[in-house]
Amino acid sequence: MRVFATALLLVMAAAFLTFRHLAGLHPEWSVPLGFAIAFTEAAMVGGLADWFAVTALFRRPLGLPIPHTAIIPVNKDRIADSMGRFLQDNFLTPQVVARRLHGFNLAASAGTFLSGPRGGEQSRLSEGTAGLLADVLESLDPEQMGGMVKAGLRSQLEKTELAPLLGQMLDHAIADQRHLPVLESLLRKTGELVEANEPMIRAMIHQRANTIMRWTGLDERLANGVLDGTYRVLAEVIVQADHPLRAKIDDALAQLADDLRNDPAMRLKVERVKLELLANPAVAAWMDAMWERARAALLRAVRNPDKALAGSLGASMAQLGQALGQDARLQALVNRFARRTLVGISSRYGSEIVRLVSETVKRWDAKTVSGRIEGAVGRDLQFIRINGTVVGGLAGLAIHAVDRWL
Repeated sequence: MRVFATALLLVMAAAFLTFRHLAGLHPEWSVPLGFAIAFTEAAMVGGLADWFAVTALFRRPLGLPIPHTAIIPVNKDRIADSMGRFLQDNFLTPQVVARRLHGFNLAASAGTFLSGPRGGEQSRLSEGTAGLLADVLESLDPEQMGGMVKAGLRSQLEKTELAPLLGQMLDHAIADQRHLPVLESLLRKTGELVEANEPMIRAMIHQRANTIMRWTGLDERLANGVLDGTYRVLAEVIVQADHPLRAKIDDALAQLADDLRNDPAMRLKVERVKLELLANPAVAAWMDAMWERARAALLRAVRNPDKALAGSLGASMAQLGQALGQDARLQALVNRFARRTLVGISSRYGSEIVRLVSETVKRWDAKTVSGRIEGAVGRDLQFIRINGTVVGGLAGLAIHAVDRWL
């Protein structure tokens, strides 16, 4: 469109020169050529004026330091702040979110999208949405976005009391006997550990035995008895489901579960350990690595949505879509949860999201900002140049006609 608008301006310039030349050669054609000259002359003025106006938005025309040009690069930071305020005022306040979600059946729409055939408009929509999401993920600052996600996760972990949750999980595991494979594995590992360190155990028994026992060889018999007894007890506990030691272990685990739920001292101890772990640099590094893996996996999924939704995952998503589309109670539950979640997110993190967008745009260089905005609306701006050339020419015709009439 830029080439077309420029070519139209050059055509008007060439026509103007041609008509002026013909007017000198053929004075008898002065009236029609006068209108043609007036049209092309005014069209050049209109086209040049609009070229200057459009160019001045994104850069300095001809590189000249003319005041009030390169408006977008010069005002990049102000534009970023305005975008942030617009986003917050129109999309991220709890009142706006609640009002926009009121009466909107999000669950039914999601069900129709998930269960419908993948093709036509839906494929284009999913591809466009996935591409947009990927572009957003790649354009946002990974460190700041990751920091916000990790800060939210850390905040939720700090608020969540783990001891009662661990106690309930342990209670359910004991009731369903899901702890038995873990217990048997621990017993086998204990036997392997004793066997691997048998020379060290024998040496410890020999060192602690008195002189008489060493002279009589009783220390060796004692070491053999300790090791054989340990192996026998471990084997019996693994093989016999009703072994007394198993019952004692179950009782100890049940008591631990009860303490985790009801003992203030135990709950305080668990909370203290949790806070120490969260403050540990190793845990912070683990959270960083987990976020990077999640972000990379999400980018791979949105870059290739068809592959991500293929196979059993795609079938499961289709079944979920059918359930969402047909079950009114499930729709009401999902819609209520979505409204509360989105309103809560806008209330808690709206300002953080706005600041993230604003600071990301501010970190872009001026050329990048201008290029992205021009790429989004540049085609329409070139139509302004074309319209300016045509309208300018028509205005020149009108002015020339009025001048001749007067």
